[in-house]
Amino acid sequence: MTISSDTEANTLLDNFIDQALNEDIGPADHTSLACIPANSRSKAHLLIKEPGVLAGVEVARRILHKVDPQSHFQLYLEDGADVSAGEQAFETECNTRALLSAERLILNTMQRMSGIATLSNRFHFEVEDLPVTILDTRKTTPLIRFLEKWAVRLGGCTNYRNGLYDRFLIKDNHVEACGSMRAAIERVLEYRKTHQLEDLDITVEVRNLVELYEVLEVGQIDRIMFDNFELPLLHEAIAIVDGRYETEASGGVNIHNVRKIAQTGVNFISVGALTHSAVSLDLSLKIFETVRL
Repeated sequence: MTISSDTEANTLLDNFIDQALNEDIGPADHTSLACIPANSRSKAHLLIKEPGVLAGVEVARRILHKVDPQSHFQLYLEDGADVSAGEQAFETECNTRALLSAERLILNTMQRMSGIATLSNRFHFEVEDLPVTILDTRKTTPLIRFLEKWAVRLGGCTNYRNGLYDRFLIKDNHVEACGSMRAAIERVLEYRKTHQLEDLDITVEVRNLVELYEVLEVGQIDRIMFDNFELPLLHEAIAIVDGRYETEASGGVNIHNVRKIAQTGVNFISVGALTHSAVSLDLSLKIFETVRL
């Protein structure tokens, strides 16, 4: 996502900042109003306190401009950069009251995004020499999915579905509700044709080899997702598919087993942990100079 050129991303980001600032500031930042003169300006820097992959710098720039259009922003480290403790990501000069009203939002957002980018980068590193793509999932924080998926990309992994609207994914609950795997696939095929959605690919989740053979019998899909398959069974399932469809592994994937899963020859591995289990990166925003005009 590039803020400057993506209209939808700009809108999402502006709305997010407005709502987040309103949540935190409420009627007023009474402490800053009490302590800080209205015309006070300060310089501050964003400090890295542990190694990882940086994410959210451009969000911080936008937040600072929102609270003080006259703020100045000096970039030292870009989004996606490998960082170490003690480095500075950026420096800003800003109205002091505005800076303090934005401090927690900047840190909360950047720490969360950097944690996701860091974890995504670890998964990417584990399989970077293998012909497999690591995907994220929809297991994201409501209303900030666009930020979390942006962080996944900065870490070197790939976004899967942004929502329920951009791909057909037939899962176990769909099969149960329809009565059979065949019925679920056939209804999706009919719906896709009726609504002229041929550009949307179809993924089918299978839980065992019986369901796999049912899918292969119907065909006309794009990808088969193997849910919680043990490694020997996953090897066998991929051999059965034999390149006729894309293959994806999901369920129970972690940093310790992702390489072994990739070595089965699967094309994609979807990892919910990229977003739901990432630990925030430790950062701080510190004032180092204040001028009272």
